[in-house]
Amino acid sequence: MTAQPYSDRVRVRRHHERGHYDRAAIHAVLDAMPMCSVGYIIDGRPYVTPTLQWREGEHVYWHGSSASRMLRSVDHAEVCLTVASFDGFVLARSGMNHSVNSRSAMLFGTARKVTDTEKKEQHLQRFVDGLFPGRWNMLRPITQQELKATTLMFMPIEEASAKIRTGQPLDDDDDYALPIWGGVLPVRMEVLPPEPDPRNLEGVEMPGHVSAFKFG
Repeated sequence: MTAQPYSDRVRVRRHHERGHYDRAAIHAVLDAMPMCSVGYIIDGRPYVTPTLQWREGEHVYWHGSSASRMLRSVDHAEVCLTVASFDGFVLARSGMNHSVNSRSAMLFGTARKVTDTEKKEQHLQRFVDGLFPGRWNMLRPITQQELKATTLMFMPIEEASAKIRTGQPLDDDDDYALPIWGGVLPVRMEVLPPEPDPRNLEGVEMPGHVSAFKFG
């Protein structure tokens, strides 16, 4: 750990040695995985909604339909946003010591809506271009109706922590003498070859941000 927790509720208690509270570690987890889950309360009941997130400096953003009950409910409300990447199964010599290699981040904060139309469009462009550099300016311009139909939320990255596990199994000393295979079965999210839309116009070439796309 290179820093202290922002608050007690983000302190990593189970396997505290895996906890990271420095900005670089938290940013790296957020930047590596666009898929997130947003937890919130409606009428006293908990809900968790998966969506896409992106980071701009010390803020995290997510968007969706203006008709979304989640997005209408979280404006100026406290939420919990989590991101996780699964990197491998860790096979030990006892069931208790099996684990997984993973990277995750948990953020608490008050979500707020981006209300300025011009700023909303700018943030949406950064979202698209962050994944596919240069794509926004290749697209048909977004309409005012589309902007109106889209809600954009943001939250400061202030109360957050990352939890990261890497490496081999950590077995009990005596178990290393057992004739049982131990090790790591790596897992990765793989980008497969693009599948062109059959309705693409003849002669339209695949852009480099598609053919050379990589996560993280």
